[in-house]
Amino acid sequence: MTSPQQFLLPDVGEGLTEAEILAWSVRPGDTIEVNQIIVEVETAKAAVELPSPYAGVVSALHAEVGESLAVGKPLITIDTGPPGETADGPSDGRTTRQSEPEQAALLVGYGPQGAGTGRRRRRSAAPPDGTAQPAASRSDHVAARPAAKPPVRKLAKDLGVDLTTVTPTGPGGTITREDVREAAARATPETAPIPAPDTARPAETRIPIRGVRKHTAAAMVASAFTAPHVTEFITVDVTATMRLRELVVGRREFRDLRVTPLLFFARALVIALAKTPEANSSWDEAAQEIVLKHYVNLGVAAATDRGLVVPNIKGADRMSLRELAQALADLTATARAGRTSPQDMTGGTVTLTNVGVFGVDTGTPILNPGEAAILAVGAVRRMPWVVRDDDRDERIEPRWVTQLALSFDHRLMDGRQGSELLAGIAEILHEPGLALL
Repeated sequence: MTSPQQFLLPDVGEGLTEAEILAWSVRPGDTIEVNQIIVEVETAKAAVELPSPYAGVVSALHAEVGESLAVGKPLITIDTGPPGETADGPSDGRTTRQSEPEQAALLVGYGPQGAGTGRRRRRSAAPPDGTAQPAASRSDHVAARPAAKPPVRKLAKDLGVDLTTVTPTGPGGTITREDVREAAARATPETAPIPAPDTARPAETRIPIRGVRKHTAAAMVASAFTAPHVTEFITVDVTATMRLRELVVGRREFRDLRVTPLLFFARALVIALAKTPEANSSWDEAAQEIVLKHYVNLGVAAATDRGLVVPNIKGADRMSLRELAQALADLTATARAGRTSPQDMTGGTVTLTNVGVFGVDTGTPILNPGEAAILAVGAVRRMPWVVRDDDRDERIEPRWVTQLALSFDHRLMDGRQGSELLAGIAEILHEPGLALL
């Protein structure tokens, strides 16, 4: 008799209720081992690969690709074998269980506990009769499944590219966006999809709301109808900041980093918060208290193929300019790859969103739930500007100009505090030397 074990979908974040199945790495009949990746799921916060807490043979998968599964529901059933028999076959009397390192499950609450190292070893899964299992009888599906991240798979689907026909050039044999685009460009008229005539085109298309987009929609609605929003705007000459950026780019310690204007906007926001601590707080409805945060976890809104995500940089107020530049680069790269961890998506205290990257001048940003303020940065443009000298002579010059929009929770901040924060940020960007005061 076999000993079936059901692996229930765990909460891979903080209080998440469901996840969507992106891709299975196993199928029924496969022999698997402890900590082997079995499935990739997408939660409201990130795409996550789940390892198996058991070794044995897969007997059932309880969800299809694209299906949403509630936390706590059965995900997979694994036959772990009768007592005294390992997943490799009958025990020979020398061992009746896996070594402790391989028993350690990566997910709390599943499988035997031990001081696992997380290191895998290659197993030769033999049937009970002791004969070697032919390579062809193993999971052809797993062996043939191309290695590609979820955004790359989505791009391939949109372009009609079969990933099994793409030659990977990425690290570890992974398929990159460039690989997919090249494959799409090489498609001949005979093999390329033929667009349907307009008369056959459907009048509308329905897209299921799942994952990040579903979470973002719910969070924005809750924020808009919970926190009384106020938005203020200011147009500022940032020529001095752009000159500072040129100086920083030329410094040796910054040569391996991408120094963008966003870095200086982030720095200005963090510095200005010190004079307006109410903007770095939250509202505790149950306790009827305002909670002032004595640390800054700076959220940065990032547009990805999976939707808008807002990971945050922990302790941004304690970072040097170089450390902040590195943190921004890491945050952006991880978000675009769809690998932002649930921990990086929680605990934010204030948010920065760069709408200028899309060529937009300004906007009215909605607060990230639980935060008091969000700053939107518009495009930095060369514009005619009235410049006044110390002797009050005025002239018109081309200057670097941008628009800032600050939305804040009127329960936590009044108009004076919101105006002081926005004016303080603008003052630093207009004359960065003021940050020394």
